[in-house]
Amino acid sequence: MTHIGFTGTRDGLTWHQQSTLDEILQLRGSVFHHGDCVGADSDAHDVAWRYDKRIVIHPPSDDRLRAHRLTDHGEYREPKPYLDRNRDIVDESDLLIACPRETSEQAKGGTWYTVRYARNQGKPVTIVWPDGTHQDDYQAS
Repeated sequence: MTHIGFTGTRDGLTWHQQSTLDEILQLRGSVFHHGDCVGADSDAHDVAWRYDKRIVIHPPSDDRLRAHRLTDHGEYREPKPYLDRNRDIVDESDLLIACPRETSEQAKGGTWYTVRYARNQGKPVTIVWPDGTHQDDYQAS
C-alpha cells in the first residue's frame, strides 16, 4: 500500500491544482492522509474520495479552521497542534503532495514547513503549483 500525504493552502485548490491532483491520484496511492482543514485539505479529500482511496484524517486540535470531513472507509488520528499533525502526515506517508498558494517557495507557512520537513526526512515531494504544473523532488535537501 502506498501512502500519500497532502498539505496545502487554506485558500483552497485552484482549478489547475485540482486537475493535476486528480491526474496524480488516478495513478498513485491507495491511502491518502490530510490535515482536515478548510481549503485545500477539504478539496483534496473530495478528489481522493472519487478514486476510492482509504482516507486517514489528521485533524488539528484548534477547531477554528477544521473542515470536519467524514470518512466511512478510513481512519481518524487524535487531534494535535498544526505542526505536530503535519509531521505525523509526513511520517506516515511514502510521498508528500503540496499545493501551495504561492508561485515560489516561501520561508514561512505551514505548507512550506511541511515540505521542508518531508525533504529532511528523505521523503519524495511533489509540489503542484497554482497553474497546475508540478515539480518532483526525489532527494532530500
